[in-house]
Amino acid sequence: MTTAALSIHLQRELRSDHAGELGAVFIYRGMQQVAKLKNDKALMAFAEAHGETEAKHLAAIETWLPASQRSMLLVPWRIAGWLTGALPALFGSQAAYATVASVETFVDQHYQQQIDHIQLNGGDAQLLALLKECQADERHHRDEAASLADNASHFFIRAWCWLVGTGSAGAVVLARRI
Repeated sequence: MTTAALSIHLQRELRSDHAGELGAVFIYRGMQQVAKLKNDKALMAFAEAHGETEAKHLAAIETWLPASQRSMLLVPWRIAGWLTGALPALFGSQAAYATVASVETFVDQHYQQQIDHIQLNGGDAQLLALLKECQADERHHRDEAASLADNASHFFIRAWCWLVGTGSAGAVVLARRI
């Protein structure tokens, strides 16, 4: 499939999805590297499993979005993703899990907006199925991370999660355009 068959709106959305899934791959890479340093086997396994899912999402979106249509900010998305995974992992698994729950809450809503758009305005059934599949995986990640975060409610974790959610929203706006 090529983006030529998609509306400009959906091309921009797929650009943001690609940037987001790339960032997610790097979130889990950063988390894995810190977990390995701290010898946190549970966090390492969590990050590895979820990172594999995000890599599958990225590959699937790349079949819809040619390289020429992808964000020009891929290096910053990699760095931001890695830091978003590594920094909270430095402070412990609770912070890492809370971060994932926060990110995935945003991603669930982002995918839902795209699903709603296609259902309302029409669109490719295969793309709709892909978005629903990605959303289901992200919801699973969110729910698992939230249960493992064990209601992490420390002020700094809440502030960090707010920053991550705000940053994710800003990243979508940039990725749609650049």
